[in-house]
Amino acid sequence: MIEVKNLSKSFGENLVLDDISFKFERGQVNMIIGQSGSGKSVLTKCMVGLHKPDTGEILYDGTSFIELPLEEKKEIRKNIGMLFQASALFDSMTVEENVMFPLTMFTDMSKSEMRDRANECLERVNLEDKNNLLPSETSGGMQKRIAIARAIVMKPKYLFCDEPNSGLDPQTAIVIDTLISEITREMDITTVVISHDMNSVIEIGDHIIFIYKGKKWWEGSKQEMIKTTNQEINDFVYASEFMKTLKDKLG
Repeated sequence: MIEVKNLSKSFGENLVLDDISFKFERGQVNMIIGQSGSGKSVLTKCMVGLHKPDTGEILYDGTSFIELPLEEKKEIRKNIGMLFQASALFDSMTVEENVMFPLTMFTDMSKSEMRDRANECLERVNLEDKNNLLPSETSGGMQKRIAIARAIVMKPKYLFCDEPNSGLDPQTAIVIDTLISEITREMDITTVVISHDMNSVIEIGDHIIFIYKGKKWWEGSKQEMIKTTNQEINDFVYASEFMKTLKDKLG
């Protein structure tokens, strides 16, 4: 579980996050949505320790993260898996080496143990026997799956996904959504997804918060989101023709 309490963050005189509070439960896909510039990225960077908030608390399973000594922060960070928007694979490393990389940095596993664990993760994302390829020899969808394998190789308690479907075709996006949802439940982790893709929100979002001008403007389930009368979230959610059609079908 991740809990954020009364979190605010400014840069100079620019108040970017204003008194935000929420709780993300384990075993759920928790979505952060909002317009570009609303504060989603800053909020996420505060949650993983890249920015220090001006006020407020961030708790990982009840442990207050912000004021922890550096060594104790590192222990929590070892339990955080990251899936970046552009996959962020190392071009000069093979698929296997990319997936093994966190293990080489943060564990004392033997090479054979690391290779076995990498193979487990590659098999889970349906990329067995791709170990010796370079990222440039794989498709965009495969690169996302390699990045997912790397993100879960340390068996994290928390998984952060930044626009996981960016640049993917609709069919491949569904594959990535399904993987994220299945892994969240199989590993019983707290997953946080930052997304503009309303298809993903509808497909896999268990709990959603909507950030608007630096505030938590709305919070609830996808079923509640579809039926809400909140004007700002309606304007955001139903901006696409797909979502307008869905709304019409649902009445």
